[in-house]
Formats: sequence, C-alpha cells, structure tokens
Amino acid sequence: MPESPRETQSAPVTMPFDRSTYFDPPPRLAEYRRESPIRRLAFTDGHLGWLVTGYDTARAVLADPRFSNRDAFLHPIVPPEFTNPLQTGGFPPSFFLFTDPPDHTRYRKPLTGHFTVRRMRLLQERVAQIVEERLAEMERLGPPLDLVAEFALPIPSLVICELLGVPYTDRAAFQRDSRLLTDFTTTAEEAAAALGSLGGYLYELILRKRATPTDDLLGELASAEGFTVEEIIGMSMLLLIAGYETTANLLGLGTLALLDNPGQLALLRDDPSVADGAVEELLRHLSVVTVGSTRSATEDVEIGGHTIAAGETVVVSLAAANRDPLRFDSPDDLDLTRQAPGHLAFGHGIHQCLGQQLARIELKIAFPALIRRFPGLRLADPGAPIPVRTYATVHGVERLPVTW
Repeated sequence: MPESPRETQSAPVTMPFDRSTYFDPPPRLAEYRRESPIRRLAFTDGHLGWLVTGYDTARAVLADPRFSNRDAFLHPIVPPEFTNPLQTGGFPPSFFLFTDPPDHTRYRKPLTGHFTVRRMRLLQERVAQIVEERLAEMERLGPPLDLVAEFALPIPSLVICELLGVPYTDRAAFQRDSRLLTDFTTTAEEAAAALGSLGGYLYELILRKRATPTDDLLGELASAEGFTVEEIIGMSMLLLIAGYETTANLLGLGTLALLDNPGQLALLRDDPSVADGAVEELLRHLSVVTVGSTRSATEDVEIGGHTIAAGETVVVSLAAANRDPLRFDSPDDLDLTRQAPGHLAFGHGIHQCLGQQLARIELKIAFPALIRRFPGLRLADPGAPIPVRTYATVHGVERLPVTW
C-alpha cells in the first residue's frame, strides 16, 4: 500500500552533503523545503531531531531563547565514515559557540566593541592596503596562479592576525590546525592533536602578552581582569578560526561564481555603487556554512505546527533558508542588484556572527579591486574540475587556478 503524502513528509531524512554544482546547496534540501519548512531528521547515532529549511522557521528557531547552544553538538550529523571535530570534545568552555547566557554574554560582551560598524570602518584603509599588496604580489608572480593561496586565504589571515595580535609569520601552524578542526575528514585523534597544538600556541602567546602588553585585542584581553588564561585561549581560538575561514572561502568561491556569471562580474567591475549589495547577494547565494546552525530544545516548543520536544536537536540549514522562494524571488539566481536584505548567512539572534562587519569590509574591498586590477581574469583551465570542500564546516574551493 503506498504511503500517504503526510506519512512521506513525516519520514525522517538524513542531512545531505553532496552538491550538484559548485554554488548551490545540496538539491535534496530544496526538495525537503518544498514539502515542509521543518521536518524530522535522523542523526548518525539514531537520535531523531529536526531539520529546518524554511526562512521564517529558521529565524524563529534562531531567535528563540528556548533553543540552546550548550548541548547542540551532542549528536553527530555527518555521515558515519566522517568526524565533525566540533563534536569530539576538548574545546575550552569559553569557546563561546557552545554557550548560552549568562556565560555567552560574559565571553562575548568584551569583544563586541572591537567589531562594530564604526570600528570596522576605521580598518578600511588598512584592509585596502593589504588587498593592494596581495594584488601587486599576484602581478609580480604572473599567471597562472592559485587564487586561493595568493589572494583568498592571505587577506583575511593578515587582517585577523593584525586585529588579534597574532604574528602572521606563525600562520602555517594555526592555518593547519584550523583546517583540521573544520574538516569532516579529520579523525578524532587528529582533531585532538590540532586542538592541543592551537591551544598550546595561544597559551604561550597570551603569557607573552601578559608579561609585555601589546596594543591589540589579545593584548587587551591578556591585561584585563576577570578572565583566566584558559578562558582567553577559548575566546581567541574561536576568533582566530572564524576570523578567516569563512571569508577566505567566500573570496575563493565568490570569485568562481563571478567568473561563472560574466554579466554580473562586469556589473561589479564597472559600477562601484553595486559593491555593497553585491557582497550581500554573494553571501546569500553561496551561504558557505555547510550544515548550518544547530540548537537543542530546553523545553517543549511549538514551531511551524510541530512540537519540538525538550532535548531534541534542531539543525537550521542557513543555505536552504537563504534560497527560500517565499522570501527571495528567483532565489537560485545570482543577482547583484537584488534588493532583499535579511539573509541568514551570518545566522540570526544572539549567536549571529560577531565578525560579520569585518567580513563585509574585506569582501567589499577585495572583490572589486581584484576584477579591476585583472579585467581579463579567467580560469586557467576552464575544462578542469575545481576541487571543493564538500565535507567540511565551511564550503569552498580548495584551489582556484586563474590567469589573465
């Protein structure tokens, strides 16, 4: 006897990861969203939770204080052959991605003032200088070259290092550890080693800053009263990893998206006034955070006509919500002139990305500068596949060989 539509809709699904294009979310997410903006999700360990794919439902969950971050990562969502390093444990309690108020407020509040719109605007000149230095180096090296290695990765790495007070000469080690801690192909043993390595590095750095204060964010935290060295390690670890991973992947994948849409690229190159909207559209269109935001219900909650029971885990697919046709017209099109604010690429609610204004400044400066300096920018081998990060916390391209 065939299942009824309601029975089919209520059947638990697994989280999809495989994409059919470089830029679009896994196509099954759109199928799930067409059926219902929220539905049952089967986790790898057998836990039954929920998957949110609709825009309005996503905002409702992310803004509701009855959903907690503290126990959100108890149940694995990745395929059984992979590991999510965020779920292996060992992160300091002050790694405030895993906290709720009042702890979350205590760790985040001292950092907020460093990432305001006003403070980020003061950084524009330095960001522009860094971008120009990287473009000059690309010109010196000459084509072909890997845009990720020479442009997308160095710019946010340099910026976050200067802001935090982390020596850029140490980047190889912390980029290696960060990569391991955001990659689902990392083993539990590798994740523990990377966590220990990064934590040990930050421990030594913070002790040096306590002995000799410096005029940077980590120097300020190291000199402030009220935080232990271990707490500062957790706070700075999150800032260091998040401060360049998403922006670097957006710069690489966003450049590929523009090359794939030459009309949109020409618009951004020839009309400086579209830069702000173009960055918001690239953020919405690409939504590089792979799984999304995860929460656990602290009590029974009614959302979208369903009862989320206390203790159940909810995964909010930011990528699916940002492609919801009930919120965005022609959501699968890249349209740099789109007038539709309110995307969820940086999340929503109290856990909305702390560094979102910094990312915006970097992207608004870097994209136009790149395509104006190299108007003939194109793929070095148009027929060759581009390696991507399918099984990772952040989606992006591994390498992007270009010429001009």
